[in-house]
Amino acid sequence: MSIYLYSKLPAALVVLSASLWTTQVSAQAPASAASPANPGASAATAPAALPAYRSALEGYQRYTDEKTVNWKDANDTTARIGGWREYAKEASQPQAPEGSGKPDSGAAPAKP
Repeated sequence: MSIYLYSKLPAALVVLSASLWTTQVSAQAPASAASPANPGASAATAPAALPAYRSALEGYQRYTDEKTVNWKDANDTTARIGGWREYAKEASQPQAPEGSGKPDSGAAPAKP
């Protein structure tokens, strides 16, 4: 029985590849071509407007050096406001809208 299957295998591969080839060829037909059922369809449709050009570098901002803080002062500030636990508490709370919130205590968060 296995000889029978192997003898039909090349024919099955030819049929399969032919069906895939015809599907690919029909999928690549130009979209603007008029179909045989409606020959005036391409003249009735207007070409679509091209999207406006937008540069990828449109919103680019140059690198600027940030003001560095003395590490000892940053550590002292962190210890004064409650240490890492205070930062963890802030991070676990939901974000408040920008207009509301508690007044600024004047302590800036430490930068790494």
